[in-house]
Amino acid sequence: MFLVNAWYNRAGWLIMLRPLSLLFGWLAGRRRKRQEAARQPSALPVIVVGNISVGGTGKTPLVLALSRALHDRGITAGILSRGYGGRAQQYPYMVSADSDVTHTGDEARLLRRHSDGPMVVDPERSRGLQALTASGRCDVVISDDGLQHYKLWRDIEIVVVDGTRGLGNGWCLPAGPLREPPARLQQVDYVVINGANRAFSEDQLSAGDTPVSTMRLVPEYWVRVKTGERADLQALPIPAALDQDIHALAGIGNPQRFFDTLNELGLTVSSHAYADHHAYNAVELAFARDKVLLMTEKDAVKCEAFAGEHWWYLAVSAELERGFSEAFCDQLASVLGRRQQKQQQQTQQQTQQQQQQ
Repeated sequence: MFLVNAWYNRAGWLIMLRPLSLLFGWLAGRRRKRQEAARQPSALPVIVVGNISVGGTGKTPLVLALSRALHDRGITAGILSRGYGGRAQQYPYMVSADSDVTHTGDEARLLRRHSDGPMVVDPERSRGLQALTASGRCDVVISDDGLQHYKLWRDIEIVVVDGTRGLGNGWCLPAGPLREPPARLQQVDYVVINGANRAFSEDQLSAGDTPVSTMRLVPEYWVRVKTGERADLQALPIPAALDQDIHALAGIGNPQRFFDTLNELGLTVSSHAYADHHAYNAVELAFARDKVLLMTEKDAVKCEAFAGEHWWYLAVSAELERGFSEAFCDQLASVLGRRQQKQQQQTQQQTQQQQQQ
């Protein structure tokens, strides 16, 4: 956290790490060329939703929003995830509704809850892509993260940027939070700012001609972690004896974003920030066993087995700009159309060859 704070507060001493950042960038460039040379075309269109910075930026809500937008157009999306924080007995691992979070990781478990198409986790994403293709149950594949996994085929690249943190000091690791230089944004299809205003997108990004849009995480309702019971946003059932002692935890890329949302909802809480993907246990959270504890859904999937009676998570959805959603769906429809046309041409050629023989 010390280093993260230094990155986003632009600490002056980080300049001493710039030589290492230059070396990191050079090595990352070589790695990209090597992996791209080994990339194999995919039978299905692939959309990669990723980021160029360390930590979470809001990719998972965007993946779900895109999946729903495609569903509305009659297109079934399969979801591919690394399964960070989980460890399955074998890969690729097909995620089901009753898969254990220790096998899938938190984000994959959350995605499985809200998506209808097939879902696979595999640290080797190109192998996971093959499993989704072989399933025959989806028309396209959306990869949650994987922008820097250049062995993975991609037809459309979408980068999500945290609207509060931005790109930090704009430097690559270890002097800054970036996995790739800001100029990488000029090479993707779309940049989506999570919770930003237009001034940020225009003034602080090096996106060039890449379309830049925004998205907003909209709170929808509360869910009791233990039972799945729902409650309205303004009607959270807090016992009178506990309404002055409310705790909140967040183990996401930017925990403060969640705490700020709670404040906007009129809640005063004691905040507990954890590292992204933190693995909670009953002993660690014993302090809140009989208290009100609020969390994100990503945190909740890891607390279900030992949740207290008054533990709730906030269900949110990603609200996208209409122009972006329509442009994305139109572009994907074009990709599907070209692939279908190519397949028809190949079929015709095969038929003609058979007739000539």
